[in-house]
Amino acid sequence: MYTDQELKWMLEEAYGQFARPDFIDNDPIKIPKRFSSKEDIEIAGFLTATIAWGQRISIIKSANRLMALMDEAPHDFIVNHEAKDRKRFKGFVHRTFNADDAMFFMASLQHIYTKKQGLESAFSSPEATSNFERLSRFHELFFSIEHLDRSKKHVSNPVKGSSAKRLNMFLRWMVRSSKEGIDFGIWKSISASELMIPLDVHTGNVARKLGLLTRKQDDWKAVNELTQRLTNFDANDPVRYDLALFGMGVNGAPLPSL
Repeated sequence: MYTDQELKWMLEEAYGQFARPDFIDNDPIKIPKRFSSKEDIEIAGFLTATIAWGQRISIIKSANRLMALMDEAPHDFIVNHEAKDRKRFKGFVHRTFNADDAMFFMASLQHIYTKKQGLESAFSSPEATSNFERLSRFHELFFSIEHLDRSKKHVSNPVKGSSAKRLNMFLRWMVRSSKEGIDFGIWKSISASELMIPLDVHTGNVARKLGLLTRKQDDWKAVNELTQRLTNFDANDPVRYDLALFGMGVNGAPLPSL
């Protein structure tokens, strides 16, 4: 098995290979990258992260359609649309996320932006002292208005053991500053040191091959285990290695040679 020194070297090598602007070209993060205002970026990012499962080309296509349905002005649409305007989402579908889900998401986001000061405030409750609490409190807030039970599966809740991959990815986008120009770093109320790894099949498989993760299930316990392990290599920004692990996994790249 690899030593920590060897693992640090491999992670840094992979980070240097994948944490580059051309990573954006084929990644769903390209959707919020189209916008410049904080509110447009976070709304586009949240909706894109919500449907980020399946092939990336399909995710990007569906997210582009969501942006078009909001007239390419996410924040303006969320704040100013009327209930009747949500009917334009009829017919939208991305895997199991359908038109009913999309219409509810528009309503809940409107509630958050008009009553709760927006997404950053919704995620950064002063009562929450960990990402586990942030995500569970956000889940409670998001579904505090009238909703269909089916929509609950589209916002993960770590209380139920979920790895919350898409929400952790969204938080990485918003919180983590990257000199390489990938993540946004537009939320200052949460520290990068508090973020949790967005664990999916790619990051999990590579992490297990490297000996960074022993738990077999991709659940919240695995998220905790892997994130804690990565703090050994960068306590201030452990989630930076998501780009390394995901890049090695999704691109099928061999592990760097020592």
